[in-house]
Amino acid sequence: MISSENLIVLARSAAALDRQDLWAQILNKIEAKTVLELGVWKGEFAAHLLQHCPTIERYYMLDPWRHLDHWNKPANVDQQMFGAIYDEAMARTDFARERRVILRGTTLEMIDRIPDTALDAAYIDGDHTLRGISIDLIRSYTKIRPGGILGGDDYTPSIWQHAENFEPSLVCPFAAYFAESQGAHLVILPHNQFAIIKPTNMDSRFRVTDTTQSYGERSLLSQVRKRI
Repeated sequence: MISSENLIVLARSAAALDRQDLWAQILNKIEAKTVLELGVWKGEFAAHLLQHCPTIERYYMLDPWRHLDHWNKPANVDQQMFGAIYDEAMARTDFARERRVILRGTTLEMIDRIPDTALDAAYIDGDHTLRGISIDLIRSYTKIRPGGILGGDDYTPSIWQHAENFEPSLVCPFAAYFAESQGAHLVILPHNQFAIIKPTNMDSRFRVTDTTQSYGERSLLSQVRKRI
């Protein structure tokens, strides 16, 4: 288990590192044994953690690796390209094939293959639309043990991460609203990362610590007005 204070200190001291090194430090700090990565793409992140986190015994790699009809994001490429991306992810993590568990499918199709409270940590980097991040956080949270971490990528101050013809990215502020609903501590990390620490008791309270000092209010009205 990592305390909120230790996570904050680690985040502030690691501000110059990239997200891979930041999460490797976090997982090593909690001596994570069972980890989920949801949204694997080409496997670079998975390979880095499997190489640099020796305590990991089981690493779930959950990703559809297929074209999805209702996902309006740039990464929703054609099926032929997804086949090549899947092959690349498998080749890149083959050195750790005895520790990895491949779950090829959507969150709703695959998440229940992971037992409840089995995970020390989960990293969410999948569908960042409102629908996607809602499903991913809600369904993954039950898989995290008390004291574990539910974190992820693309916690961007602006919801307009891509061109106007794509759905906005709602990791921020939805992750904050979700943490509030659970009475959990949300830590905003460098490199557009976030971490929700699952409470160990019912007396916990929601709070947000922004280690980057770059996020303002969570209201979306001002951002939406700019696009009208």
